[in-house]
Amino acid sequence: MADIKPPFTEETARKKVKAAQDMWNTQDPPRVAQGYTPTCIWRNRTSFFSGTENIVEFLTAKWKREHNYRLRKELFSFHDDRIAVQFWYEYQDATDGMRWKRCYGLEDWTFDRETGKMRKRMMSGNDLLLGPDGNGEGRWFVEGVDVNEVPISEKHW
Repeated sequence: MADIKPPFTEETARKKVKAAQDMWNTQDPPRVAQGYTPTCIWRNRTSFFSGTENIVEFLTAKWKREHNYRLRKELFSFHDDRIAVQFWYEYQDATDGMRWKRCYGLEDWTFDRETGKMRKRMMSGNDLLLGPDGNGEGRWFVEGVDVNEVPISEKHW
């Protein structure tokens, strides 16, 4: 992911987004953290922190709560060293009786020109319970489905 550096073109921005998606879908916090500068600033919903150690700690806790996590990211906009991303992910919430949820949101990213690593990540997201009582009815990212092939439109929200 770090080999794609700003300034971004539409092609390189799309590649950067898909590389990030693929890395996050590994659910491997130390590996994911390698895509960020050592002092990267994060906002994730109501959590604010920075640095590799805090990123790994945050992601470790996240994926202990979010089982069967499957994520899709799409390029929303880009300019120079910045990319905006629209995303969707589904998971079973271990803190809520393993009920299925989908998170919809936006991220804005700023990258270091020298390393190609992200130096700022700001995320806003909202969760939606899937199906009656969170039984998962209406899931998009079921086992065996390529998250990139799922048609997503406003009618699915």
